[in-house]
Formats: sequence, C-alpha cells, structure tokens
Amino acid sequence: MHQLSTSQAVIQRNHIRIIGDNKPTLLFCHGFGCTQHIWQYLTPALAAHYQLILFDHVGAGGSDLSAYNPTKYASLEGYAQDVVEICAALDLHDVVVIGHSIGATIAMLAAIQAPTYFRQVMMLSPSPCFINDAGYLGGFERDDVNQLLTLMDADYNSWANMFANLLMGPSNPPSIGEDLAGYFCSMDTTIAKQFARVSFLSDYRPQVSQVSVPTVVLQCSEDVVAPREVGDYLLHHLPDATLVTLRATGHCPHLSAPVETLTAMERFLPAMAL
Repeated sequence: MHQLSTSQAVIQRNHIRIIGDNKPTLLFCHGFGCTQHIWQYLTPALAAHYQLILFDHVGAGGSDLSAYNPTKYASLEGYAQDVVEICAALDLHDVVVIGHSIGATIAMLAAIQAPTYFRQVMMLSPSPCFINDAGYLGGFERDDVNQLLTLMDADYNSWANMFANLLMGPSNPPSIGEDLAGYFCSMDTTIAKQFARVSFLSDYRPQVSQVSVPTVVLQCSEDVVAPREVGDYLLHHLPDATLVTLRATGHCPHLSAPVETLTAMERFLPAMAL
C-alpha cells in the first residue's frame, strides 16, 4: 500500500487548496463551524496579487475526519499545531496568517509556536476569551455559555440556526445567517460539539503578550460575540498591534461587508513582490 509523504498527509488532512503563486502568501484560518469557502467573497480580488492558502480544520469541510483526535483537539493548541504543520509541509515563509473569530486565536497561537514562518497576523473579529471576567468584557457570562452548550447538546440544528442569527446580528439580512447556519449544520456534530466547548470555554488572554510578530485587529462596530472592549484589550496587550474598527456590524464582516473588509485588509497587507 502506498504511503503518503508527511507533506501529502498534511495536505490531505486539512484539504489544502493553493490559489496562485504570487508572493507574499496569505494563509486563511476559518472559525468555528465554517470551512475554507467562508472566504469566498475576499479571495477573488486577493488572488490577483497574492498566493492564497486555504484549508479546513480537521472535522470541517473536506478535511480527513479520520485524523480527528479528541485529545489533540481538546485545546486550540492542537489546531495551531496543524497550521504550523501546513507551513512546514508547503515550505512557506513570510506568511500573513488571517484568522476569523476562534480562527484568529488559532492563528495567534501558531505565530507563538513558530514565529519564523509568519510576518504578520491579521485577526478578524477576534476574542481570546468569550467569557466576562473582572475588568474584562468578553461578551458572555459563564451561565450564558453553559446554556448555549446545553442547547447545542439537546438540539444541534436548532442551536445552529439560533447561534448563526446571533452572530450576524439584527442589522444584516437573514439570508446571511441562513448561510452561516448551513456551514454549522454541515460539520460533524460530535466534533462540532467538542470544538464549541474548546472555543467558548478557553481563555487565551495570558498568551496574547507572547505574540512577537506585528498584528492587525479588525473588529466590527457592533458585535455581541466580540464587543469593542475586546479589541481595546488586544490593542493594549499585543506587543505590536494595530486596531481597525469597521462600520460593519455582526461577527462575520467577510460575509456581511466583504468590500469594506477587503479594503481594510489591503491597507495593511504587504506589497506584492515585483
């Protein structure tokens, strides 16, 4: 039986897709319950100037479900390890890693684990901790999170629709929330439930100060999941951070306001190599 090389195994595990060969390289790290297709409104314009690397977290999209290890993925460090392995498998350098929501935290952790691969971290609607704490507004009380997880266990599809609408907020068309719910419902439910617990109950604030590469934080003007106070927290605790507040509302501006999001990103992306 033919055995895959290490690089081939990583490519298959994370369903990696490479668009273009221009440099620099942008590596997209999607959030909970989504797939690499969540970036579809940003990638056409960016592909003209950059090499794009898209992938699915194990358990999502076209990833290899047999690669899922509950012990490895009991923390976000397991997902961050995958990002580092993707960089190694593809021999990437000077990467801009772009993460959304919990994917932004995963991107941050990858940059801490192996900073030599990365030139910049771009965090879209990030939050290192979703739960309120003394002097910190994360967006949820612990009881709120526990109720969300209880509902998810009881009726995953109903939870997915409710949570997708919560993420998008009342100002955005319901159709966008329906699209997001579709992503949630396409994920393996057993894996989704563990990923949700890891995402909502984790606190990575202690790691924020360990990021050694420049970081750009793009936050929405109204986001119940990652309120503006979280952006302020990151600005003051990341060693080298820039904070941009979009006019967009909700938690997924790459879906609800892709033109504004793209324009903001392009201000900080490195110039394409000549």
